[in-house]
Amino acid sequence: MTSRTDDIRLGADIGGTFTDIALDVRGTMFSTKVLTNYSAPEQAILDGIAIVVRDAGIAPSEIGIIIHGTTLATNALIERRGAKTALVTTEGFRDVIEMRTENRFEQYDLNLQLPTPLIPREDRFTVKGRIGAEGQELQPLDEAALKEIADRIAAGGFGSVAIGFIHAYANPDHERRAREILARKVNIPISISAEVSPQMREFERFNTVCANAYVRPQMADYLARLQTRLKDMGAECPVFMIHSGGGLISVETASEFPVRLVESGPAGGAIFAADIARRFGLEKVVSYDMGGTTAKICLIEDYAPRTARTFEVARTYRFSKGSGMPISIPVIEMIEIGAGGGSIAWVDAMGRIQTGPESAGSEPGPACYGRGGKRPAITDADLVLGKLDPHNFAGGAIRLDTSASEQAILRDVGERLSLNAMSTAFGICEVVDENMANAARVHAVENGKNISDNLMIAFGGAAPLHAARLCEKLGIDQCIVPRGAGVGSAIGFLKAPFGYEALASKLTRLSQFKPAEVNALLADLKASAEGFVRTGASGRIVCEITAFMRYAGQGWEIPVPLADEPFGDDAVAKLKELFEENYQRFFGRAIEGLDGLEIEIVTWSVKATDVRPAATRHELTTGRKTSEPTTTREVFDPVSGAPRSYGIVERDTLCTGDRVAGPAVIVERETSTVVTTSFDAVIQSDGAILLIRKGSQA
Repeated sequence: MTSRTDDIRLGADIGGTFTDIALDVRGTMFSTKVLTNYSAPEQAILDGIAIVVRDAGIAPSEIGIIIHGTTLATNALIERRGAKTALVTTEGFRDVIEMRTENRFEQYDLNLQLPTPLIPREDRFTVKGRIGAEGQELQPLDEAALKEIADRIAAGGFGSVAIGFIHAYANPDHERRAREILARKVNIPISISAEVSPQMREFERFNTVCANAYVRPQMADYLARLQTRLKDMGAECPVFMIHSGGGLISVETASEFPVRLVESGPAGGAIFAADIARRFGLEKVVSYDMGGTTAKICLIEDYAPRTARTFEVARTYRFSKGSGMPISIPVIEMIEIGAGGGSIAWVDAMGRIQTGPESAGSEPGPACYGRGGKRPAITDADLVLGKLDPHNFAGGAIRLDTSASEQAILRDVGERLSLNAMSTAFGICEVVDENMANAARVHAVENGKNISDNLMIAFGGAAPLHAARLCEKLGIDQCIVPRGAGVGSAIGFLKAPFGYEALASKLTRLSQFKPAEVNALLADLKASAEGFVRTGASGRIVCEITAFMRYAGQGWEIPVPLADEPFGDDAVAKLKELFEENYQRFFGRAIEGLDGLEIEIVTWSVKATDVRPAATRHELTTGRKTSEPTTTREVFDPVSGAPRSYGIVERDTLCTGDRVAGPAVIVERETSTVVTTSFDAVIQSDGAILLIRKGSQA
């Protein structure tokens, strides 16, 4: 039996259409894409591992570590395929998850439809007992009533329980006691809000613990099954999961808190882009990740993606904040739209081409896959436009049927608009690209940024096909398509640190700030965060301390980074100064001249991560040696509005400094990079492709 080594690492990313596998063998990367298996998701991972270990010439037993991210938790929430879940909450607060907040996300829609709560009203149980905002017990917990509730849950066929009490973030004693009582009579997973999301705002906290409980049985079963089957194939190495905040956690932690995995795949992509940015010394980057089901856009500054404490899944109104299911956990902040290769194209009642959010996925897939799909997807449009080689898709593993694509596009879209197949396909791609451009502009403006100031990093199987056109629309002059872009998120998993963020809400005004109490609170948070990190990391651990602060009376707070050191007697003056500096950076100026205006701290955060090796530094090169394509293909050209001869270049034939003039298509196993007429492409020293707008100052 071959022994495993820690310098052989594997990343596995289950997406809505493809499962991506990246194997790093002592610095050499082997990768593949296989169609996601919905009935047995772990099977796609095993199939992919078999391919890459064969290509690398190693045995599965030699793999030292497997890092996994998945959309399974997200899909279970969106498609409502979780366990039958009971919610136990404080008397009088049964309907919090249904009443939501006072926010009306579409002010003038008279038929506004709010998202249906995960847990129906008849499955929500209330109990007397009350904790105050300061953590004091105002009313004892009614343990007799809890025992009766336990009997009803035991007889009701429930698969999971969520417990969410008012102000449990300030004092979790009632929630913990309720869990003890219920666990005596029900042998099912029980999640409590004080552990899942110990933050203020009961709607977000209750919804998060409900989501955690809802997907917990399914995810625990899947992760246990995955580990067993990996061992059966000889891969007995440790398995770690990437969470939504971009760090690694153990499988045991992931099974207990699966809601932290909801954005795990996209988080890997943001880490991948941040690593590329660090490698080239790029301080302003927008990452563009387009896979088979969705597209994600993330702003990266100073080599780190933006982060947040809440996000939404399953929005009922596109781009409308408040129309989805709020999840209150640390997360890499990005905007996501239903525009992947498998997104379905259709015509609305006003005769406009629309795409997504419905996706063909891997089963049945786009019409061109020949797996039973009849409706046109973005991949079908790309194929008709000539961007894809039907005989060399996914390294030749999938043969594409151009005729099937044309028929689907004409039947569902073209004939309704009196357009031929080529014009319809171009219209579909233009709608997709414009939707993504609009999303990127909105995301940048909401963060006070100018999108054209950024360099784009494009990855995912479909992004390189659309990146140049997207840059044209956004006014971006440079775009990097990294080596391994088709499996970027899986590679990003291999770059992720072991990390965990512990949070605690404790409303404190600076006039009442007590350094000793805060130091004790932060010490507990550091111990908790470092404890999770120690399960996988053996090196040095660093902690980032953040206070979320606001002026008293404001509805939301801003993050204020702090030094990792105990507070002393001068803490109040320092915190006030730091808050005003950050407030001015966020909003242009601090509020002055209001006597008695208090500053308060709402939530404390401690993020612990292990120290990763520094990335090898590269310099961008504009190239001087022109590489002439040996073959050509007819590709629809957006500038001329007609098919045009594009040069076809194999990426593996290009060397550092080679420059390919657009229009051209650079092809590789997992994706193809379309170089439009406006751009040239230059190969970088690490194998990345740099798209440079012609005539720009590179």
